[in-house]
Amino acid sequence: MTTPFEQAVRQHGATVLRVCRAVLGPGADADDAWSEAFLALLPSWPSLEGGTNVEAWLVRVAHRKAIDITRRRQRHAVPTDELPERVSALGNPGDGSAAVWESVAALPERQRLAVAYHYFGGLPHAETAALIGGSAAAVRRASADGIRALRRTYLTEGESP
Repeated sequence: MTTPFEQAVRQHGATVLRVCRAVLGPGADADDAWSEAFLALLPSWPSLEGGTNVEAWLVRVAHRKAIDITRRRQRHAVPTDELPERVSALGNPGDGSAAVWESVAALPERQRLAVAYHYFGGLPHAETAALIGGSAAAVRRASADGIRALRRTYLTEGESP
């Protein structure tokens, strides 16, 4: 590209910033995505062909950078001064639910680990198999056997699983 890089920043900067703010809202994250888009263009600038639609290129890159920042936000906890006042669905220590955990602990090791990783940890059977060894089908069977044993312990006569 024969034009100076600064001219591209002046010419397309406002459009790129609008895209970043549309995705991220006003603030430092939008400014960061804007900067990252132009930093991504900088190394390629001398080798760009004259007919390249720089604005379209920058808008596409800025949009992707904004999405990356959005994903990063979702992966990090947001600090807060106040904790929500909600009762845990898992129970509280000392509220009598210890018997359930004792029953889980009494399961054979493979069943206990399969139940813990799949049902409590939310891992798919394939990932659980990678952790405890064996195939996904074997882990699926072990978790099903563990849940069946727990149901036998806690279902009363006349109830169906």
